[in-house]
Formats: sequence, structure tokens, C-alpha cells
Amino acid sequence: MNKKILVGMSGGVDSTVTAVLLQKEGYEVVGVYMKLHHKEGYHEENFSKAKKVGDYLGITVHFHDLSEEFDKEVYQYFVDSYKEGLTPNPCVMCNRTIKFGKMIEFADSLGIEKVATGHYVQCDDNNFYMADDPNKDQSYFLCEVKKEVLPRLVFPLATWIKEDVKVYAANIGVLKEFATQKESTEICFVENSYDEVLAKHMDINITGETVNSKGEVVGTHKGYMHYTIGKRRGFFVNGAHDPHFVLAIKPEVNQIVVGKKEELQEVTFEVKQLNLFEDLTDFSCDVKVRYRTHSIACSVQIKDGIAKVVLDEPVYGLAKGQIAAFYEGDRLLAGGVIC
Repeated sequence: MNKKILVGMSGGVDSTVTAVLLQKEGYEVVGVYMKLHHKEGYHEENFSKAKKVGDYLGITVHFHDLSEEFDKEVYQYFVDSYKEGLTPNPCVMCNRTIKFGKMIEFADSLGIEKVATGHYVQCDDNNFYMADDPNKDQSYFLCEVKKEVLPRLVFPLATWIKEDVKVYAANIGVLKEFATQKESTEICFVENSYDEVLAKHMDINITGETVNSKGEVVGTHKGYMHYTIGKRRGFFVNGAHDPHFVLAIKPEVNQIVVGKKEELQEVTFEVKQLNLFEDLTDFSCDVKVRYRTHSIACSVQIKDGIAKVVLDEPVYGLAKGQIAAFYEGDRLLAGGVIC
């Protein structure tokens, strides 16, 4: 084959096994480690791991500093969204603009057509499909990736189970450490909690009013940025005997709206910033409104770039700013931002 492919290498087990598998398939593998944020010591440690894989495979691993682009496209979006009372998904935007945006541009600069990562997802040049491992499927996070780049993408772990990936790495002596290292499950630039990040940019501890759905003041809270839709702790409600949940956030007046669980139910909502993999206007499908939730059957009408969604059953804790991903079976149809 002897065909070049650029592999995004993070120093983790998934991208490591991806590079090994592609070389075994006959690809001429070139690696790239992308510096995205400014966490102290993070990149030195992980680039050294990626280099170790490169030395084992006998390949070049480039260090590509994208921190300026990441700050603008992902980090600032994260901060601004919370400031506006929204609940963002920075990983989705990173995949669109950085991993399958700027990384594609870097491949172009090297004259390389194909690009691979360690994502658990299937791709057939036209559509994304759920991976075989349901616990690791990452198609949701790719729902905003531009359709035109799909023919260039390769995902060797599409049919793999995570535990098998670890076993595979453990059986390659020099790479054994990659099989046992702790996985990162949080947003890459968040050390402990998202409010720690926000506190670097603004005062998040400004006491405000807690109101009910009628607009009546029923208590206080410690600052609206501490809350997301569905949260049930960290605020005070006068004389409350039943649990109360955050129903809405009003950043312009530093208020949170709270109510009982049944008030969290939603059966209709709208989606903007649509990214369509199919030519769709009026259709039925399934939708996921958060990564770790089950899909819900729905009907969708698209008009003037906005999708109006009607659910077959109610969902709790629908948050503006979060991502909705639409599926037909295991095929990803579209994605967008809940508004």
C-alpha cells in the first residue's frame, strides 16, 4: 500500500494502538501531537509518550502548537457560554474546528490526504455510525464535524472493544504502560471543576435571587455560573420540603429559576447551528440531548436553519447550549446546538 496517513497521537492507549494498527495495514504513518491548552506539565509528559510510540514504530511525530486557535475556538466559547447562562460542549466544537479542522489543514501542509484518530466511531465517507463498543461510542461528539472531510477520515478502532485495545497494547512489551495508564474523562483543560476555570476570568460568586416559575423570589443562590439545568443542590429555597431543581438561568439579572422535578419535563425544543449529513427537512428519527443519555424517538421539522423537535416522550433537564445529535438506527444524521 505505502500510502501516507496522519495520525493524531495524544500519548494515550487509543491513539497508540491506532498508529500500530495502521502501520501493520501497510500505511506510512506520520504522527502529530497537538498542543491545545496551557495546563502545566501536561504536554511535556504526553508528547514524550507519543514520541516513545514514534521511536518504536520508526515514524516522525510532529509537535503542532494549536493553543492560540484552541483558545479562540474552544476555550473562549466555553467561558462565554457559561457567562451567557448556557451549558456548552467544548469537545464537540474542538472536534469540528481543531481535530478535524486544523488537523486536516496540517495534513494538507504535509501533502497527506488521509487522517486518523483513536475515536470509537465508524465512517463510510458519507456518514458517521455508532462504534461497535456502545460504552465508548463517540459519534455524538462528532456530530458537528464538516461533512466534506469525512472521505479523508480513518478510524481503526471502529469495531474494537476498549478492553481488547488495552489487552492488545499490553502484549506489545514496549507499549505495555499505555494499557494501564489512567484515562482522562474530563474536559482536557479542566483540572478539577468548570467553575475553577470560570473564576480565572470573572467573579462567579455574586449572590443572587432564586425564583420560582412564576417569578416569585423564594430564596438565594451563590452566583448563577455555579448552576446548570437540572442541578438540585447549592441554592436555598425558603421552607422547601421537596427537592427543587434548576429550571432556567437568567444571567442578565443573576437569577436562577427553580421548581419541582416535573417542571423539568420538556417535549419540544429547537436546535440551531445545524450540521446535516443528509438532505433533510421533515423527518422522524432518534435524538440524544446529552452524551450519557438514551436516544428518544422524535419528529423534526427544519425551517430557516432551525430544527423544531417534538419528542415521543419527555426528557428531563434539557439545557440550552448543549448538543442534540440525531440518529437513524446507528447512523448519525445531524447535530446542532439546543436553543
